[in-house]
Amino acid sequence: MFKAILKYAAPTLILMIAGTWLVSSEYWPFSPKDNDQFAKCRSSTITGVIGTIGGPFTLIDHKGVTVTDVDVITEPSLIYFGYTFCPDVCPLDTARNGEVVDILAQLGKSATPIFISIDPKRDTSEVMAEYSEWIHPKMKGLTGSQEQVKAASKAYRTYYKLHPDEGDGFYLVDHSTMTYLVLPEHGFMELFRRGQSAEKVAEKVACYINSS
Repeated sequence: MFKAILKYAAPTLILMIAGTWLVSSEYWPFSPKDNDQFAKCRSSTITGVIGTIGGPFTLIDHKGVTVTDVDVITEPSLIYFGYTFCPDVCPLDTARNGEVVDILAQLGKSATPIFISIDPKRDTSEVMAEYSEWIHPKMKGLTGSQEQVKAASKAYRTYYKLHPDEGDGFYLVDHSTMTYLVLPEHGFMELFRRGQSAEKVAEKVACYINSS
């Protein structure tokens, strides 16, 4: 008798256990997989690195004042690591980020372009002030000691390498060319490649701002 009951009860018990697991599982199709308020904005290329990019830094602004990330990132910000002597990509990328800020302003949204030098030997506060003003009136130019710059670069997982000085202080610096969208209360949100247009980047940034 017991064996007969077990024969018919076992499948039901298994289904009940499985059902309980499904209801509590993130894979249950009738409940949200997570509570990510920015899910509709995120690109698939960054889903695996959220939480591993960004963090505190201490640098020196274009006025020679020591600042932290909290002082600098006070609104949605586009952060770019480069150097003012860069002959090609940096002017194009930072100008694109400035254009993004202008497009957002037309939509009634405010953002800040931030330029962090990975060449503090040449990029003094005075140089950063002149360069930032030339690129965009809202741009914040940051430099610092070699150690401070290296720490900021490490936090954002960027790459840079100085070439040997060819004389008269002339040398190039290899570096990554990604732009980082950071929101003050949420941290790193998105990466933008240098080939993306200002319009496309602005559209994505607007999505994050609207969702915050």
